[in-house]
Amino acid sequence: MGNPPITVERWEGLECAVQLDVVLPMYKEIWAEPPYCEGTKEIADFVDRFAQEVRVPRARLVVARCGDLPVGYAFGYPLPPDTGWWKAMEEETTAEFAAESGERTLGIVELAVRAGWRRQGVAARLHAHLLEGLGVERVTLAMRPDPEAAPAHAAYAAWGYRRIGHWRPADDEPVSHIMLLALPTAAHGVVG
Repeated sequence: MGNPPITVERWEGLECAVQLDVVLPMYKEIWAEPPYCEGTKEIADFVDRFAQEVRVPRARLVVARCGDLPVGYAFGYPLPPDTGWWKAMEEETTAEFAAESGERTLGIVELAVRAGWRRQGVAARLHAHLLEGLGVERVTLAMRPDPEAAPAHAAYAAWGYRRIGHWRPADDEPVSHIMLLALPTAAHGVVG
């Protein structure tokens, strides 16, 4: 008999905070792997950051489960008007490109799947559930350029993402690629 089917649950806003006990064990397991090799400091930083980010309007968390076992998660929020997201890019952006309203761009902060469930469409389902019904024009995320991240790069390219620049949120952090996915007009609810 095979594994139970994968199910996906979604929470919004402060409801996400209650799910930290579900997300944290996956975070510790997944992000300990290369190229990230995160340890105690990075885990504490994640917990602090998550506690703040769930307060951003329209923050959203999705968790995939195989039966009762959590196997992956995605977390993000529409970038607020005062976001520093585009300021961390090494490349110049125009004011029009970087303008955010809290409804224009979904920033995916976390998208991760446990090793035993990768390459089975779990990440794609998480991604779809995270975006569903938000009505944003585009989606952005940062990802490491390391060779170990090649499968993730391939998945994002297959979903339509393109690399638009490099991102370094702080001088002591590694450079990441900034990826952008422009959504079809119908996906973000433009009425003619």
